[in-house]
Amino acid sequence: MNESWIALELHTIIDMLCTYAHCERAKERLCALAPFDTLERCRQALKETSAARTMLDACGSPPLTPMEEAQRVLALAHSGAMLSCDELESIARFLTACERMRRYLCAAETTGAYLALTGRGFCDLSDLRAEIERSIRAGEVDSGASARLRDVRRRIESVRAQIHTRLSACLSHNTHMFSDSMVVTRAGRYALPVKRAYRASFQGTVIDISSSGGTVFMEPASVRKLSDELSELQLEEENEIRCVLYALSALVAESESAIRGLMEAMEALDFAFAKAQLSRAMDGIAPEMTHERALRLVGARHPLLDARSCVPLTLSLDGRTRGLIVTGPNTGGKTVTLKTVGLLSLMAQCGLHVSAQEGTAFCLFDTVACDVGDGQSISENLSTFSAHMTRVKHILEQATFESLVLLDELGSGTDPAEGMGLAVAVLEELRKRRCMLIATTHYAQVKAYCTRVKEFENARMKFDEATLAPTYELEVGQAGESCALSIARRIGLPEHILAQARSVCQGQEIALEDAPLSPAIAQGQEPETPRPSHAHSFSRGDCVMIYPRREIGIVCKTADARGMLLVQVKGEKRPVNHKRLRCIAPAEEMYPEDYDFSIVFDSVANRKARHILNKRYDREAEVRYE
Repeated sequence: MNESWIALELHTIIDMLCTYAHCERAKERLCALAPFDTLERCRQALKETSAARTMLDACGSPPLTPMEEAQRVLALAHSGAMLSCDELESIARFLTACERMRRYLCAAETTGAYLALTGRGFCDLSDLRAEIERSIRAGEVDSGASARLRDVRRRIESVRAQIHTRLSACLSHNTHMFSDSMVVTRAGRYALPVKRAYRASFQGTVIDISSSGGTVFMEPASVRKLSDELSELQLEEENEIRCVLYALSALVAESESAIRGLMEAMEALDFAFAKAQLSRAMDGIAPEMTHERALRLVGARHPLLDARSCVPLTLSLDGRTRGLIVTGPNTGGKTVTLKTVGLLSLMAQCGLHVSAQEGTAFCLFDTVACDVGDGQSISENLSTFSAHMTRVKHILEQATFESLVLLDELGSGTDPAEGMGLAVAVLEELRKRRCMLIATTHYAQVKAYCTRVKEFENARMKFDEATLAPTYELEVGQAGESCALSIARRIGLPEHILAQARSVCQGQEIALEDAPLSPAIAQGQEPETPRPSHAHSFSRGDCVMIYPRREIGIVCKTADARGMLLVQVKGEKRPVNHKRLRCIAPAEEMYPEDYDFSIVFDSVANRKARHILNKRYDREAEVRYE
């Protein structure tokens, strides 16, 4: 899965799909799901999803079942092994599930879904299932499995009754010789608990001795012949059971081809219904896949956002308008717009339904490439701007006429003048390649460039000027404003600062005044570098997410003057820039006020050493600091 797919969270959709599948092979197919490269295959996959969704809505959830145990047992039968009772019952359960699925598909034929016709191809293995169920009961071979087995077991019960009668009589006549009045079995033989003092006077054979040595378990001479007969009958029973199991195993092996056919059909249905379950969960529809170079979203929603609070998105790109330049305030929904377009495009091309309304259509893209997020990386020495440019470089290397390119805050993270120049140059290069494009920006020059290019159109995320709150609605045809000064005023930034900012925006110079020296500077000391406010918001013990890999960690050391924090991830402590962190849960919500964080961050050896040194001096005790 490439970086753009991960940034658009296609992997999250795939993970959701896998939770709806029952068998491992279907899950493997879903995990390997990727955009199709031909329109015919994509349409066929969508047709399959739609058929399964139709059946799901009309007939409810299908009776699918895991098949791993049945697959393992079938492999054993193929090798000629004798199957156990439990293994044979797993085959019977699978065949029962197949019969239920066949009946479900038969009932679903009334919906007109072509997938329901699959049930007509199910092999009838009811005779095999009935034979297993007749022969195996409650994990054991039933006496009715064969006439010989029934006869042997009847004789075994008769001999056992005779043995018990004789042993009971022996116990009642010589009670003083026994340590207990119970018949016991030792080493598969019936015996009586004789006191050690009467061992010599009791006629019989010693089978076992108690752990204390005070009791000797003896088989009376009067039942020895019956016990020998019982042993012979039990061997005969075992042999007959093996004959029954071998016969049933052979029947399974003979039906291997038919059973495998059923497994393949169930796997295919599991795959299709997993897609249908996802469609129902997000209230999806089958988009139109068109030969034309067009993309049309009607009432689209991001599938990972709450549908009740998500503002629907409607936009259109075609041969005339191949690009949108989206502007508007921060947190106004620009990035969500990009991700919605990209993710739904990938989902449709994978043969999945999309969270949108009828009229939504996609063409086939050879690449869906995006640059979303700052992509900072300490390990790779990438700044925000470097990360952006690296991804843009990769996008330019692969973008063609058939590509969809999504660029978030193009040219940001560097000098505004140079950033604007790069943004316009990149957009112009992509325009020449005639690919479909959606980009977000705050730059005025980019908005102006868009008005001069007939293939691109401005769009904006609406912003309520009265409440200074975003509405998250996309309006095509008009450029928006960042509303930075309005937002700053609402937050409470001093009015004289806002006035100066407005003057700078209008090209005026502000009067410079000498600021009074701080006490530290007056004394010749170096002033401390102020810690970034975002960095200052993290406390020790906070649970944080680290971008771009979305790893979970715990802050073990707060930010230094450069805004670097020490974060523990899976036992490893890493330095991380505060810009790459987002707090998931503050420490005060997870730990009591006086919680000892050494339990989380210190090694066991360090904690032991601290415990010793708190009590006494010990030359061997050593505390290591990271």
